[in-house]
Amino acid sequence: MFIVRQILESKGYDVWYVQPETTIYEALQLLADKGIGAVLVMEDDRLVGIFSERDYARKVVLKGKSSRTTPVREGMTDRVIYVRPDQSVEDCMALMTEHRIRHLPVLEGEQVIGVISIGDVVKSVISQQANTIHHLETYITSGYPQIAGQRVEEGA
Repeated sequence: MFIVRQILESKGYDVWYVQPETTIYEALQLLADKGIGAVLVMEDDRLVGIFSERDYARKVVLKGKSSRTTPVREGMTDRVIYVRPDQSVEDCMALMTEHRIRHLPVLEGEQVIGVISIGDVVKSVISQQANTIHHLETYITSGYPQIAGQRVEEGA
């Protein structure tokens, strides 16, 4: 079973964030520049929210707000769902499904050490399944003698 720390070791510990007074336009620029779908909102090294493309669509565009003048605090999600580095990938999948979210900050104590996305979780699950299949195939085929690439049935 994979845990969150393994995902971060593979993808890296980069954390992109803005402050609550940053304009939504500037936050959107960061999302585009970094090729990410959400950015953390930090104040005095403390996680206070998360701002995603979905937040932009629902809390800014549909409400007729201007992205150039509206601060992120007015469009962010302030009840942030997060995980710890020792939690399982299955825990992450359950949280993401239950809360219909695509990004999870990773906290160690009160410090943000990374962010994982639904893509990271899916990639981890696929890797885990491929590894299991490989081990099962090796186990199944190791019990049969091979001659020139063909299996020889016992007693034949």
